[in-house]
Amino acid sequence: MFEHLLVVCTGNICRSPVAEAMLKVTFPERHVVSAGLGALVGQGVEPKARKLAEADGLQVEAHQARQITHEMIHDADLILVMSEGQRRSLGDLSPSALGKIMLIGRWLDGGKGVEIPDPYRKSDEAFEHVHGLLKEAIQTWRERL
Repeated sequence: MFEHLLVVCTGNICRSPVAEAMLKVTFPERHVVSAGLGALVGQGVEPKARKLAEADGLQVEAHQARQITHEMIHDADLILVMSEGQRRSLGDLSPSALGKIMLIGRWLDGGKGVEIPDPYRKSDEAFEHVHGLLKEAIQTWRERL
């Protein structure tokens, strides 16, 4: 059983904190945290991402970006990343964890898997697209966890 979920992106201010909030609503009985591979430590959710999250009723106002640690990797039962590059980077950090690292968009596109692009410093439309992809991805995990 996957009790401890870790969501990872780059800066931990756009994708992973929003996905964390979505997962907490979808799986309230599970422990969900997020972190970044190159976290903008201490920063809150990026304003465009926060606006979309709050419009969906998600709680993101208290989020503070944090850097991933070996302890977080070890404690997680399942680690969800946004891209194959992030999966490889985490595998380099902790080779023994590779088996529990999966794309958050793994079940999208008929099970082919989809990477969730980084909207940081991009248009409102880019943030809306990413937000929609995250919502779809979380729904596919709902059926599998």
